[in-house]
This record gives sequence, structure tokens and C-alpha cells, in this order.
Amino acid sequence: MTASLAAGCVYFAIVFAAGFLLGFARVLVVAPAVGEVSATLVELPVILAISWVACAFAVHLFHVRRSIADRCVMGIAAFGLLMAAELALAALLGVREPLLERYSHPAHLLGFAGQILFGLMPLGRLVVR
Repeated sequence: MTASLAAGCVYFAIVFAAGFLLGFARVLVVAPAVGEVSATLVELPVILAISWVACAFAVHLFHVRRSIADRCVMGIAAFGLLMAAELALAALLGVREPLLERYSHPAHLLGFAGQILFGLMPLGRLVVR
């Protein structure tokens, strides 16, 4: 289980860093040109592809066992860190809108769907190598 937690932390860190950079580009460059929902639809497959590769890297680096329990621990750890980081970043940026209320917007809902897929990726890696 320790390997799963460590892998989840590294998986989160890689994807969060990539997502931060992509999000910055999405908000400042793409969204003003095509709209928030379209920009999210452009970003989502890119970040999910990065997640897929980062997940494989973390699994390999920490030799995470091919068990549902170990992969769930990895995914839950990574997803929990992602949600905590999102809340912390929103607070740091002074976002006043409650988290659940933000998810009522289509672009944020798409992003949340991507975050759920991010959390499930270690399980998906059991099926597809």
C-alpha cells in the first residue's frame, strides 16, 4: 500500500503541473477565442492523455501491484490531492463561488468528469497495459 500512496502522489504531481500549465493557456489564450466550453473540450483529451502516461510512469516507478485494492489506493490518493489542490488554489486566487456551485457550469462539469477519469486511471491501467 505504501507504493500505491507514493505512486498516487507522483501521479498527482505530474498531472497537476501539466494541468496548471494547460489551464493557464486555456484561460488566457483559448477560451477568449472560442469560449469556455470549447476550450475545455480542447484541453480535456490532452490532459487525459498526459494522465494516462503519467499513471503508467508512476505505476512502473513504484512497482504498484496489479490488484484492485492497490490501484484504488493510488487513484483515491491522487484524486484527493487533486481536489485539495483545487480548493487551495481557488482560495489563493480568491474564488468566492462554492465548489459545488461551480460544477453547475458546463465547462466546470466537463472538467470534473475529467478529474473523475483521472482518479479512475490506475484501475483502467489494470485492463489496458
